[in-house]
Formats: sequence, structure tokens, C-alpha cells
Amino acid sequence: MNRTVTSSEDEQLQESAEGDDEGDEEIKTEETEDKTPDSDANLRVTLPYKPKGEMFGVAESFQGGSRLQVICEDGVRRMGRIPGKLRRRMWVRENDLLIVVPWSFQDSKADVKFRYTPTQTANLKRRGKIPDMLDIY
Repeated sequence: MNRTVTSSEDEQLQESAEGDDEGDEEIKTEETEDKTPDSDANLRVTLPYKPKGEMFGVAESFQGGSRLQVICEDGVRRMGRIPGKLRRRMWVRENDLLIVVPWSFQDSKADVKFRYTPTQTANLKRRGKIPDMLDIY
């Protein structure tokens, strides 16, 4: 079983070992390229669900009693209401981006469903999800 390795076989083994190392380096660079964030990556924020009538809105001014004026993406100014289960959880400030649902029986009023943080708003703007009507950011 002892076999002598000739010089040409030794050179071939070294070249194949060097070739394997180069292949590993190529694989490593491909892996790091895959980890870069893609501009079309999944958004991890909720978007308005259009079939239910949800739309973007911007909090304009407060009226008191968990009510506020909201400018909606369809251009209509509505009286927004924060529902009871969200009153203590959702702290809305002026110029916050919101998801609102207009009332089916009174179009001048709407319920506030969700408030975006400033970071989420910046991400939505960068990805072009906010309509031009509300693009004050």
C-alpha cells in the first residue's frame, strides 16, 4: 500500500488543493452578497386592506375625547375616532401616519385602526407605499 508519489502527481494534488481554496472563497463571497438587504424585501408592517375600505390617513388636529381630524388618502377630511380598546395603547400625535376605516353609514367619520411609528413611516415612504396625497414626510 505504500505508493510513491511522483513530482507531476504532487503538483496536480497541490493545484487541486489550491483550486478548492479558491472555490471556497467564491462561495463565501456569494454568501455575504445574499445577506445584503434587498429593496423588495417583505415589509413587516401592516398595510391598509383595500377590500375592507381601509386607507392611509394623517392626523391633522385633535378635538378631545379620543377624536381627531384626519386627512385621508382620498382627499376627504374626516373626524377620526380611536376605539375604546385602543385608547390607552395607541398614543397618536399630530402628523402621524394612520390606517383609518371610514364609516359605512356616515362618510364624514372614520375609525383609527393602526398608527405607524416614525421609522415605519420613513420605510414606507422610501419604498413608495404612501400615496402622493399624504406625502408630507
